[in-house]
Amino acid sequence: MCPSFTEAVKARLNTGTKVLTAGGQEKVFQQTFERITGEKLLHSYACYLSTSHGHVIGMLYISNVGIAFCSDFSHYLSQGHPTSMHYKVLVQLDQLRIVNPSANIWNPSEKYIHFVTRDGHEFWFMWFISYDKALGNLS
Repeated sequence: MCPSFTEAVKARLNTGTKVLTAGGQEKVFQQTFERITGEKLLHSYACYLSTSHGHVIGMLYISNVGIAFCSDFSHYLSQGHPTSMHYKVLVQLDQLRIVNPSANIWNPSEKYIHFVTRDGHEFWFMWFISYDKALGNLS
């Protein structure tokens, strides 16, 4: 099921504000993730990450060292828990085993990018604004 249009608009406005305030996407990336010496941001893409709790809207960052995702909004750790934090994923390129394009068999226009790490963790990214560009830059 696709996320709501309203949620997507709020997230893009939130991200745009962060990017303008920080001074660009590179600065947001630097502020969000602890960087490795020599790491350079190559591309960033708005998308959703599929989780066991539902779809999470955010940004997928591709650097010369790895891939990273950070949600646009903070999420509560568990029901009834007062602490919330951003949902983050960080995988170094040498830890990626598979980057696999995929599509919904009942709706081929719904395209996904499936990551599998060397230790067997799986991540599904979907609803990219620029799916073909993201896939091309991950290949």
